[in-house]
Amino acid sequence: MDLKRSGTVPAGKLQVNPAVVVPVLLTFLFVILALINPPFIDEHVETLLLDLRFKVRNLLAPPRPPENILIVAIDERSLAAFGRWPWPRSLQGRLIEEVFWAQPAVVAVDIFYAEPESPDADSSFAALLSRHRERLIVALGFEVEQGKQFDGNVEDVLFDQAIPRIENTKSLFPPEAYRVLLPPEAIAEAVNFGHVYAQPDRDGKLRLEPLFIKYGDEYFPSLAVQTARMALGMTLDNVRIIGGTGLDLGGRVIPTDRAGRLDINYFGPEKSLHYVSAADVLKGSIPRDRFKGKIIMIGTSAIATYDQKNTPFSANYPGVEKNATVVANVLSGNSIRPSLLLTTLITVLVSGLLLAFISRRMNAVAAILTFVAAAALIIVCNQIVFTFFGMRVNLFYPLGTVITEGVFIIGHRYFIEEKKARDIRKMFSSYVSPKIVEAIISHPEKAVLGGEKKTVTVLFSDLVGFTSISERNDPEKVVGLLNEYFQEMVGIIFKWDGTLDKFMGDEIMAFWGAPAEQPDHAERAVRCALEMAARLARIQQRWTLRGEETLDCGIGINTGEVIIGNIGAEGRKMDYTAIGDHVNIASRIEKLTRQYKARIIVTEFTAAHIKELISAGRFGHIDLKFVDTVTVKGKGKGLQIYQLKDAEEKERT
Repeated sequence: MDLKRSGTVPAGKLQVNPAVVVPVLLTFLFVILALINPPFIDEHVETLLLDLRFKVRNLLAPPRPPENILIVAIDERSLAAFGRWPWPRSLQGRLIEEVFWAQPAVVAVDIFYAEPESPDADSSFAALLSRHRERLIVALGFEVEQGKQFDGNVEDVLFDQAIPRIENTKSLFPPEAYRVLLPPEAIAEAVNFGHVYAQPDRDGKLRLEPLFIKYGDEYFPSLAVQTARMALGMTLDNVRIIGGTGLDLGGRVIPTDRAGRLDINYFGPEKSLHYVSAADVLKGSIPRDRFKGKIIMIGTSAIATYDQKNTPFSANYPGVEKNATVVANVLSGNSIRPSLLLTTLITVLVSGLLLAFISRRMNAVAAILTFVAAAALIIVCNQIVFTFFGMRVNLFYPLGTVITEGVFIIGHRYFIEEKKARDIRKMFSSYVSPKIVEAIISHPEKAVLGGEKKTVTVLFSDLVGFTSISERNDPEKVVGLLNEYFQEMVGIIFKWDGTLDKFMGDEIMAFWGAPAEQPDHAERAVRCALEMAARLARIQQRWTLRGEETLDCGIGINTGEVIIGNIGAEGRKMDYTAIGDHVNIASRIEKLTRQYKARIIVTEFTAAHIKELISAGRFGHIDLKFVDTVTVKGKGKGLQIYQLKDAEEKERT
């Protein structure tokens, strides 16, 4: 099994790497989604992420409420003191008069008067409102329903209250009302109106405010726009609608979407703006200078009045505070500004393609850390832009790109690495110690399994006299002795982290230095050989005590460059083995152990690696004695060989 191959791709065959192709495809999928921006994503997922950004912003840097806007709330205290809602118009008129007595800049009444009370009450109330017409705005109700359009004539009383200047109507798609809920004629002729139509998102939360509404062929401003206009001392002639861009209020351009909606920048949960109870106003307990020169919003906040809205911060947010918030957004220009689509597309492309490129060669752990860091960076940057610059950059598409890419790449890496680990275990579990197997799995890049040249130390061990013993004994007994010997020797090879290459009859071949890197491969091989020799002595004693024939062995060790890799018939039989001249040399000098009556013989190449270690006492009482210079088949130059043995080991006879 070849776990890593090199070479060119055959002609006519295209090599596709899923770890690269799939992340790129995912990136462009999110680019397409961003271009389409399906409503179920924009109005269900992205809006929830927007709510989270609001709440995090208020933890990091809560905005300061405006000092020039004050809400006079008909709250629970007011109802307890002056009776249940709705109050008679005489009492409401008294409240309005008390507010105007304190000389405010503008008063906006967020209350409908769609039904008559009585001719006298309506007439008196209209007269009061008319006296303050230049500084007073009253809420007007429009009804909007999908599929219904107004096809009549706009009421005469409304003509002077429509926005006169409209540009680029082809890019303008505001809510269209099919009916208006006008108050009794006397009241309708006495005041300026502003619509209070609210268009919640699909989850019921109010995040966008229509700054104008279409009724017939006319466009009518909202209560908030009318209030801001009056506070700035402007007439309706100073108001201009620019389709697809926003609303121009005397040179102040308030950005909107194509439906003319502003992204509301809420200050926080209910009661984030400054409140005064209507009960205190009616009782005269509010200092006159509290209202002077300010924008006063009159409306209900008590639960029993049923004017609560669902916002990112609260499901019981008074409608009057929502309108006051929009007034503050318009006057200060601090509404939430949506980013350009191009910003989202660039963010998706850069994050997706960059991560696909840099994560190509990462393992699962590194990929997890990289993608978690990328997701965190996107979230943090998005939150910073939202908190400190008031810009809503789409979070779902960049974050979705990173998360889906990360899940795929990490999953792909995990399963690929698990497969590699299984293959490595399957391949090497019978060759090397478990410690080496785990080292290869942890760093597979350090083990080139497809074939390479490498300097290693090779050990051959062969039993002496095995042929004659096998001829004199039963096969079962011979195999038993052989297995007992191999069991002990292989355990020692694995102890010293050697690679067991193969058994050849009664011969063992092992090497050090591959597949895992082992700079001390010669030392490990020599220590293994010394322990094998010592263990054989104990085995021989055991055999003697059992009355069995004893076996001896010879060990040859050589160090040099060989070719290592998976060799065999792919798909049928392959072995991880070493081949080359230095393997042959190790095999041949092992045979010389009989001639020179030495249990362990090493070549000059191996000796060069261990001489200093022996001199330093790293091996204990070890003798390395020059034996001879021999001629190796195929080599013109003689090869020096050395006998290696424990200083207390008896000479072999």
